[in-house]
Amino acid sequence: MALIGQGFLALLAGDKRDTNFFYQLLKILTRPFIAVARFIAPRQVGDHQVGFVAFFLTAVVWLIVTFEKINYCVNNKMVGCQ
Repeated sequence: MALIGQGFLALLAGDKRDTNFFYQLLKILTRPFIAVARFIAPRQVGDHQVGFVAFFLTAVVWLIVTFEKINYCVNNKMVGCQ
């Protein structure tokens, strides 16, 4: 959510985003995800695209974890998994 918020705020604030308090806060929160995306992404990916890479990596991990939770719930016949 912080990555999405940072993206929207970057669009709204434009060039003044670096002086925006909330943008700076979101930048601090997303720094670990951006660092992982920078490490994984090839060198051809520019710095301005790393945020997209981080978002999509996070979304893929979230989808995999959600699928596995559903699979676990159904396989163990837990209540509410119908």
